[in-house]
Amino acid sequence: MHIPDGYLSPATCGVFGAVMIPIWTAASRAVKKTLSVRQVPYLAIGAAFSFVIMMFNVPILGGSSGHAVGGVLVAILLGPWAACIAVTVALVIQALLFGDGGITAIGANCFNMAFVLPFVGYYVYKLISSNSPSGSVRRVIAAGAGAYVGICVAALSAGIEFGLQPLLYHTANGQALYCPYGLNVAVPAMVLGHLVVFGWVEVIVTALVVKYLQKQDSVFFEGGRS
Repeated sequence: MHIPDGYLSPATCGVFGAVMIPIWTAASRAVKKTLSVRQVPYLAIGAAFSFVIMMFNVPILGGSSGHAVGGVLVAILLGPWAACIAVTVALVIQALLFGDGGITAIGANCFNMAFVLPFVGYYVYKLISSNSPSGSVRRVIAAGAGAYVGICVAALSAGIEFGLQPLLYHTANGQALYCPYGLNVAVPAMVLGHLVVFGWVEVIVTALVVKYLQKQDSVFFEGGRS
């Protein structure tokens, strides 16, 4: 799902960078208010977990990649604002040090994977798990469902960003200046891969970790943000 350099126009990259600045500001303020000293190390672990799981990516049509993200799991455990910070840190390190995702596209990649994914997944989880006991199977199912919906909506967002490029930015004879694939190619390419393969990886990882923590450290699910 990482968008490389050159596939989005400078204007598009600038817009998403501008959109993310107030989101990062709000996330920083929210984390300072809601995260306890005890939970700060978990935020670092969440960023490391997201970084590692995103390194296992598979190239797909359109110049992007498919992979799990782990953002919904971090959102369930620490809250969506904390997940936004954790995934952002992972994405920035990947772009700057490993060339995984473009530097100019950091804003767009963070919008998709550090904002859309954890927030959508978290609220799907909250909707399904509402008022259920902390150790219930329903919470495990809700975590898996939230992870699946979150990553698929994020993939849809990336597909739309790709697909709009040839419509908005092209030469006089219609040749695309950036991403060459329209919505009819980019959206199915991004969404189908995550619906069929990568979304299920996200489901399995998220559900298994939640199930494990229910038994080993249920404080994550007792009277807190989860």
